[in-house]
Amino acid sequence: MSLDEKAKELGIDIEDYTASTTLAPATKIGNTIYVSGHVSGGYKGKLGTDLTVEQGQEAAKVCAVQLLQAAYTITGTLNNLRLRKLLGAVNSAPDFTDQHLVINGASQLFWDLYDGELHARSALGFVSLPLGFAVEIEAIFEIVE
Repeated sequence: MSLDEKAKELGIDIEDYTASTTLAPATKIGNTIYVSGHVSGGYKGKLGTDLTVEQGQEAAKVCAVQLLQAAYTITGTLNNLRLRKLLGAVNSAPDFTDQHLVINGASQLFWDLYDGELHARSALGFVSLPLGFAVEIEAIFEIVE
């Protein structure tokens, strides 16, 4: 099964994407795609006070879908893309220390899509994120032939 088909099976519409009018959703340099940070539409607030870890994981999954959609705008397919790196930012209360568990929501989606293929990842806590969103994630994909 192709990655495009697998994404559809997982309920991801990779073509349903509205790009920002002031920011490139992704850029390609050589065989690398750098995807801009995407925020957790529908999920705002701080993890540890306003949102639970489970809600944060759902927010991270929203970001992951947008990352795939943005990469798709460059290649027109997911079939030749491999996720190499995620950087996750979590809007965190001062004593919240489970950022890694929140970003697992995105990693799990990629794990499912890529049949367990691993990727490098960072999960960081921030005092605030743009417009109060709960999570922002950026990604690096490699185009493989």
